[in-house]
Amino acid sequence: MFAQSEDDEQIIQRVAALDIGKAEVVCCVRLPSPAGGKRRVQEVTTHSTMTRSLTELANRLVELGIERVVMEATSDYWRPPFYLLEAHGLEPWLVNAKDVKHLPGRPKTDVLDAVWLCRVAERQMLRPSFVPPRPIRRLRDLTRYRIDLVGSRGAEKNRVEKLLEDACIKLSVVASDIFGVSGREMMAALIAGEQDPRVLAQMARSSMRRKIPALEDAFTGHFDEHHRFLLARMLSRIDQINADIAAVDEQIGEHLVPFGDAAARLDEIPGVGATAAAIIIAEIGVDMTRFPTPGHLTSWAKFAPGVKSSAGKTMGNGATGHGNRYLARALGEAAISASKTNTFLGARYRRLARRRGRKKALVAVGRSILVIIWHLLNDTDARYIDLGPDHHDRHVNTETVKRVHVRQLEALGYHVTLQPAA
Repeated sequence: MFAQSEDDEQIIQRVAALDIGKAEVVCCVRLPSPAGGKRRVQEVTTHSTMTRSLTELANRLVELGIERVVMEATSDYWRPPFYLLEAHGLEPWLVNAKDVKHLPGRPKTDVLDAVWLCRVAERQMLRPSFVPPRPIRRLRDLTRYRIDLVGSRGAEKNRVEKLLEDACIKLSVVASDIFGVSGREMMAALIAGEQDPRVLAQMARSSMRRKIPALEDAFTGHFDEHHRFLLARMLSRIDQINADIAAVDEQIGEHLVPFGDAAARLDEIPGVGATAAAIIIAEIGVDMTRFPTPGHLTSWAKFAPGVKSSAGKTMGNGATGHGNRYLARALGEAAISASKTNTFLGARYRRLARRRGRKKALVAVGRSILVIIWHLLNDTDARYIDLGPDHHDRHVNTETVKRVHVRQLEALGYHVTLQPAA
C-alpha cells in the first residue's frame, strides 16, 4: 500500500553558491531562463577575497535579486563574505561540508564545487548552520579568548613547576597551590637571590606555617642563575595573563549587559556560575526559535546519542559525537559541580553513575542542564525550581519495582508470594 506524502519544497528561483578559498571566491549563480520554461541560466565568476571585490560581488547579487547565498564552512575564510553579504541584506547560509560532499568519480575543481553546491542549494537539500547575530558573535569572541588565556596560564604554571623540579625545589609537594600568597612571595625571594631554606620557609603564612619544617626540606636544592632567569620570565608572563583575563572579564561584563536577565536566570541552575552562563549564552544565543524543541538543541550540541539503524539492528555504541567544544566544556564543568550538590541534578548523577558509569552520567546530567537552559531561554518568565534530590523516589512506580524484585528472586530459584503488610 502506498502512503501519501507532501513535498512542499520548491526550487529556489534565484540562488547563488560560493566556493571560498583564502585568496579567491568562485561564485555560481542560477536564475530562471529569460525565455521561460524549465530551463535555467547559470553564471560562474571568480572574485578576490579583498573587501572591495567582495563588495562588488554583493552588489551584483543584490541587482540579480538573489534569494539565498550558500557557502561551505571552510576554516575561517567564510567569515568576511558571510558578514559582508549579511550587511547588504542578502540571506547567506553557512552549510556543513559533509552535507555537500562532491560525488565520487567526478572531477573536482573550485568551479565544479561551486556549481554542485548551487544545484544542491536550489533544490533546498541543505540545512543552515547556526551563526549567531553580531552581539552574540562579539560576546563569543571574548569568552573563547578568555578560555584560551586560561589555558595559556595553566600551561605557564606547569612550566614553573617543572622548572622548580629541575632545581630540586619541591615546593609543590608541600603546598597545594604554589601560586598562592605564600608561594609567590617565596618564589619572588628566590628570584631576588635568597638561598637560605630557613629564611624562605619563614615566609609561609596562615595555615602553611604548620609546614615550616617540610618547607625547609623542600627548599634545599640547586636553584642557580639559570633557573632565576627563567622563573622571572614565567612569573611575569603569568601576571600579564592574569591582567589580560581581568581586562577580558570587564569586556565580557559590558557585552553581557543586554543579556543580563538571561544570564542571571541561568546562574540559578546548580553548577552553572556566572562565567559558565556567559559562555553558554555566547555559544547558543538567547533566541531559541533557532532550536524549535529541547531535542533540537541537545542534538545540535551533540548531547544526544546518534541514531544508526540498519536491517532492524541498531548499530554503533550510541556515542554522541563531537559538537561545540566550548559549550561541551562549560556543560561538563557544570555537570561535575552539580554532581556534588544535594539537588535533583546531583541525585540524577548518582543514580546514573551506579548503573552506567561516571562518564555517561556526566553526559546525561549535561544534557539535562541543556534542556533546562532551553526552557529558561525560551520563556523569559520561567525561573529554575529544583525538583529536589528525592524527586525520583517520590515518583517511582511501585508496581514496576515490585516486578523487578520478584523476577530477580525467581531467577535465584525462589517462589515468591507477596502479601501486603498489616
